[in-house]
Amino acid sequence: MSVDNPVRGKTSGTAGTGGRLGVPAVTFMIIAASAPLTVLAGGVSTTFAVTGVTGVPLSFLILGGILTLFAVGYAAMSRHVTNAGAFYAYIAQGISRPAGVGASLVALMAYNLMQVGIYGLFGFTVSSLLSARFGIAVPWWIPVVACIAVVGWLGVNRVDLSAKVLGVLVALEFLVVIVYDVISLAAAPEGISAATFNPASLFVPGIGAVLSFGIAAFMGFESAAIYGEESKDPKRTVARATFAAVAIIALFYAVSAWAMTVGAGPSAVVATAAANGPDMVFAFLTAHGGVLLSDIAQLLFVTSLFAALVSFHNAVARYFFSLGRERVIPAALSAVRPNGAPYAGSLAQTAIAVVVTLAFAVGGAGSDLGELYPVLTMFTWLTNSGAMGLVLLMTVVSVAVIGFFRKQPHGASLWVRMVAPGLGFVLLALVFILIVTNFNVLLGQSESTPATFILPLVVLLPGVVGVLWALRLRRSQPAVYARIGHGSEG
Repeated sequence: MSVDNPVRGKTSGTAGTGGRLGVPAVTFMIIAASAPLTVLAGGVSTTFAVTGVTGVPLSFLILGGILTLFAVGYAAMSRHVTNAGAFYAYIAQGISRPAGVGASLVALMAYNLMQVGIYGLFGFTVSSLLSARFGIAVPWWIPVVACIAVVGWLGVNRVDLSAKVLGVLVALEFLVVIVYDVISLAAAPEGISAATFNPASLFVPGIGAVLSFGIAAFMGFESAAIYGEESKDPKRTVARATFAAVAIIALFYAVSAWAMTVGAGPSAVVATAAANGPDMVFAFLTAHGGVLLSDIAQLLFVTSLFAALVSFHNAVARYFFSLGRERVIPAALSAVRPNGAPYAGSLAQTAIAVVVTLAFAVGGAGSDLGELYPVLTMFTWLTNSGAMGLVLLMTVVSVAVIGFFRKQPHGASLWVRMVAPGLGFVLLALVFILIVTNFNVLLGQSESTPATFILPLVVLLPGVVGVLWALRLRRSQPAVYARIGHGSEG
């Protein structure tokens, strides 16, 4: 990693200069990454099918509580540390610079895995729709390459353009999910029952896998801090958007998962999910709302995936920008356009997406998995690995919050600087352990394979490399080392 070359192209101390984003815009960016319709149709139905546990609605409320505890210290720290590197800067300032650089590479890997992995499901979905509706056979990777181009174009333009696009798409997603919820509650073949909110329905064998699947639905909520430098009022926007996103995601998914159990019947929801998979939602809408409504929902499923891709792309671009600005990685990656968009980071993420997509396209030629190949490999492998990395980072950030406020309390209460982050650390560490121990289940494997062990290493090894690189910088480039985690501060 050479950092000796001067920056080529325009750079700025702040990405997105101009403070264009308010609380609603940042909240939409966060929820877009969560992808409401994708979570309901893909995540919730899969959780029911794989785990056989009916207490999924309750799990969203529990996870929402855990992440709210995390957000207390995280949001408080955001008022004092404004950096597009978010996790990287928090850990560098709260624990140590080597830990921060290690975290930065884990974050880069995790966000890239989440973003690129979603392309697998996007390609499969678009290819299937074209085949079913128009009789056109298109390889899954062709829609992906086209989508990469559009996402990349948005990435090199003003961030508020992405926010406006995502705002419209997320609003439509919410609308169609709300319609599904209402129809489900009206159908209620076994009557309206709150049994799936009973702790006895969740605290059974399989709860670990349920929480592991569920945490992935929240991934992206932590990204508010990434947009701190582009917010109108970073000291308030990040905190408010983070808490708003956690509350909306937890409540909305809990209600929607509950509506799914009511619509199918609590006693039949597991079997129905196992038989239909992601088509469970669309088949239900066809039967109870008509073909047109189902077709609209499937189209919005595609836009839901697109919205998540744009959101994660923006997060990755800003990590590249932050690390390049501080010369932790090549400085050229910190280049921004006159409109403030971190175009070098955006182009780097686009290139990664193209390379990985083509690698999976070549690797999947003639696969026994058939049309499901990009879903069962590219999507499942990469997104679950990315979610694992982000949960690990949140666990470490909880410790960083305590360390940061121990150095300087900044007037924060004991609850904010110690108790909430401490509880968040314990509970997130537990979720991380559950993910690791249930990783083969998350990958859809009945037993462990080489992928079960290789994929976690793909996430974790960059962290080790980052720590070693920081230690080398401390010896060879002390000025660069001193800037780590401090962005434009110094």
